[in-house]
Amino acid sequence: MYKKVFQIIQPKALWLRPLSHFWAAYKRVVEEEDNAFLERHYNDMDIILSGLFSAVSTAFIVAMESNLSPDPNDTTHALLMQLVQIGLGNFTAAGSTPAVPASIWSPSIANIRIQCIAYASLSFSLLTALGGVLGK
Repeated sequence: MYKKVFQIIQPKALWLRPLSHFWAAYKRVVEEEDNAFLERHYNDMDIILSGLFSAVSTAFIVAMESNLSPDPNDTTHALLMQLVQIGLGNFTAAGSTPAVPASIWSPSIANIRIQCIAYASLSFSLLTALGGVLGK
């Protein structure tokens, strides 16, 4: 029974042989092209990720920058209070010198340390990206 089935199938399978050579050649060419494509773009991913990390670090630094300077609303509030006291005629409460609360303000040590670490991280990230570009 199997011999009869094999005899029936074998002549029909002859037309598959040219296609199998085509697909083998196609597979070889496509694998070479894919490997070349992946090699080219895999190496570029390091630089892209380093640049992306630098951008994120910069965004955090910009967001934390306001913690290193005094709040301008405090100064405005103090000066407005002094003007109100002068307008009410209470010169002694207003004082003879302008109120500048920013002169006594200083950032906390924790904010300064965090900023130093963030700037160091950004510097190392940019140096790594520069080294990657120069190394290629």
